[in-house]
Amino acid sequence: MADMKWIEAQEAKIPRDGVRTRFAPSPTGFMHVGNLRTALYTWLIARHAGGKFLLRIEDTDQGRLVEGATDVIYRTLNECGLDHDEGPDVGGPVAPYVQSERKPFYGKYARWLVERGHAYYCFCEKTESEEAAGDFARPDDPCRDLCQAEAEERLASGAPFVIRQRIPHSGTTTFHDERFGDITVENKTLDDQVLIKRDGLPTYNFANVIDDHMMGITHVVRGSEYLSSAPKYNLLYEGFGWPVPKYVHCSPVMRDAQHKLSKRDGDGTYEDLRAAGFLTEAILNYVALLGWSPRGEIAEREMFSLSELAEVFDLEGISKSPAIFDPEKLRHFNSAYLRAMPPERFAAVAEPWIRQTVPNPAVDAAAVAALLQQRTEVLTEIPEKVDFFQALPDYDAALYVHKKSKTDLPGSLETLRTLLGELEALAPWDDEHILALLTDLAARQGCKNAKIMWPLRIALAGRAVTPGGAVEIARILGKEEALRRLRRGVEKLEAAV
Repeated sequence: MADMKWIEAQEAKIPRDGVRTRFAPSPTGFMHVGNLRTALYTWLIARHAGGKFLLRIEDTDQGRLVEGATDVIYRTLNECGLDHDEGPDVGGPVAPYVQSERKPFYGKYARWLVERGHAYYCFCEKTESEEAAGDFARPDDPCRDLCQAEAEERLASGAPFVIRQRIPHSGTTTFHDERFGDITVENKTLDDQVLIKRDGLPTYNFANVIDDHMMGITHVVRGSEYLSSAPKYNLLYEGFGWPVPKYVHCSPVMRDAQHKLSKRDGDGTYEDLRAAGFLTEAILNYVALLGWSPRGEIAEREMFSLSELAEVFDLEGISKSPAIFDPEKLRHFNSAYLRAMPPERFAAVAEPWIRQTVPNPAVDAAAVAALLQQRTEVLTEIPEKVDFFQALPDYDAALYVHKKSKTDLPGSLETLRTLLGELEALAPWDDEHILALLTDLAARQGCKNAKIMWPLRIALAGRAVTPGGAVEIARILGKEEALRRLRRGVEKLEAAV
């Protein structure tokens, strides 16, 4: 018999304080883009309504658990600012929030469902492959019609069993999705799915329904691949006599028109994107628009902070069509965020990337960052752009020849010799005085500034393309190092002329 006193006590605990959503990941790897989008939409629905956002860890599939994956979930949500009001680490009124710790609950509810006539004990020997075959032409499970006395006798004898959902043979089941509307299926197309496995653990579909009900979840956000399971969920809710939460099924995120993003295919996770130089803010902003569009006065707007998204996010904006993950579009978002940052914040973000190739503490990372901010799309571009600050690369003297600047080898040699003498005497060593010296020299020689700047930049950086010009590079390198590099430039040109 079902423990009705216990069930009534659990029912009394269910919060009924407005909108309650949950993110319920399985700790089976890193946070994929699709998982992140589900977490984001779930959080936005709760925050937009002033409700509660819950974190629940679904770890009943013990064979697929990955060590450290739960830490990845916590870390990703924390970095993204998706704070949860209830969860394993913060507790809450309907704890525990880890599915494996809720094992005793599922059996009690399953037995109650059996008594209500919507489930039954099955003692048949079936393999997992048979369960997953989806053969609806097969005859009814012979245990479906076992009388209660015979079932109880087998249970008392210790016979192994599963508990299956009893799907009606006839009629239809209709469920409502907030974006796809009403969807009706024939019950004969549904199978008597297993609810409780032989090891006593629930299947994914059953645990979700029980946990969502016990936690008072009002909105369930998941991928559209679960649309086919929704009729069974509805029948479970109806079997218990419980209200059905609002379903929000999101269309898949695609790599291209034919292929979904997939962990198995090596498509990027949140941590992969961060390692590739993308900012958390840019990732979240872009992911929000993978399947959702703002409406009304802000319909053309693309850039939103997390708090702004919480204000404007609505279910009507969620698309029924698949979204294509476009790396170039993400680069566009990232570039915009980098360039809009306060300079001091960009310097802090860029410094670890600068130090990968410029560990010399004498080189001011903040000064280098100032050259990069308007020239960087992703942070991974930084190390290669600035490595010349650490050491002058071996370069070809041919770089001194530049048609647009009207420089050649003899002229560049003469320019560097002149600059050496004048820069040695220069003080103070700052942008203003360096620039004044260079422009004065160009005026005295009756040439454009570029004819002086180009040879100097080549001598200082050994590169034709640099972040910043000759003045900024000379100032950051410092007087002693800049003069040392000028002397090397003179030597290289003397050997080449």
